[in-house]
Amino acid sequence: MKILRVESWKESIPLRRPYTIAKFTVRSVDLCFVRLVTDALVTGVGSAAPVEGITGESLTACRSALRSVAPGLLEGEDPRHLGAQTAALRDALPDAPAARAALDMALYDLFARHLGVPVVDLLGRRHGELATSITIGILPVAETLAQAEEYTGRGFTCLKVKIGHDIDEDIERLTRLREVYGSDIRIRVDANEGYSLEDTRRLFASVPALDVEFVEQPLPATAPDAIRGLPEASRRKLALDESVHDEGDAFAMLREPKAGGIIVIKLMKSGGISTGMGIARVAELAGADLMWGCMDESLLSITAALHAAYAAPATRYLDLDGSFDLSRDPASEGFRLEKGCLRLPDAAGLGVRLPD
Repeated sequence: MKILRVESWKESIPLRRPYTIAKFTVRSVDLCFVRLVTDALVTGVGSAAPVEGITGESLTACRSALRSVAPGLLEGEDPRHLGAQTAALRDALPDAPAARAALDMALYDLFARHLGVPVVDLLGRRHGELATSITIGILPVAETLAQAEEYTGRGFTCLKVKIGHDIDEDIERLTRLREVYGSDIRIRVDANEGYSLEDTRRLFASVPALDVEFVEQPLPATAPDAIRGLPEASRRKLALDESVHDEGDAFAMLREPKAGGIIVIKLMKSGGISTGMGIARVAELAGADLMWGCMDESLLSITAALHAAYAAPATRYLDLDGSFDLSRDPASEGFRLEKGCLRLPDAAGLGVRLPD
């Protein structure tokens, strides 16, 4: 079997409604899609969501990698040599993790379809279903409560609340949420590097009373010493996102004293399933938990992340809500959402379809 061609294209997709995090407001997304076509009538598909401030890669760089570099790497190659092909992508595209993620998941999709098994079973299934959080952006209290009512009405039991602009307003929003919902929902928060050390200490002092599940990346990734300077009890409830892009980052942050108790894996910043599973193995060996996260993405790449998440023993949390607010999605089928929990399709490969 040989890969005949690498097809790629871009889709600009508005969100159903904009949302704000500590760093910016998002109103629409540019997604890239790829299809690997073989001489055996088997295809593999993938999707990229480049965000320069997170993946370090512009849309232009992502498209260039997919259109100019990928064909030379993959066309004419045998996709059954999966390890060799994913390693070649990592060597050739070190600064284009979103493009690499799209190609990497497409190779896994292709190989698993060839074998007639879901990707999760190729990797080694360890989980059946987990609840995902759904995200509320930085909003005034009344709008925060309105979105929470909407999401809980749709069956979600875990809310991730974006914070990081103003510590007093953030604590007020979290206090009101807990007053309204009591113990009926789980609440986790994400500051996206928006806090000072003083703000972070104030937030952690409020965590027990607010029953916050964990705090995601309150301090900049460029301040690892400040993160490690937090009390051990705080660090156990700290999830590291922007601080961890690959296995080396995970190893550095999880050496003693551990900088956090939870590692956040996003395929777009790690470069795909291959590196994501590498990070997962480091976390498992270090005794850290995993949360699999995302950005605004197609259900295609969300489903790919879910396959990897359910194959990683250390997976404890999901934050895979990135496709819910897209006004449209070229991909179809994929994961199923049932009462706030995510289930994988039974189909071979990723179980996702793209239009011809």
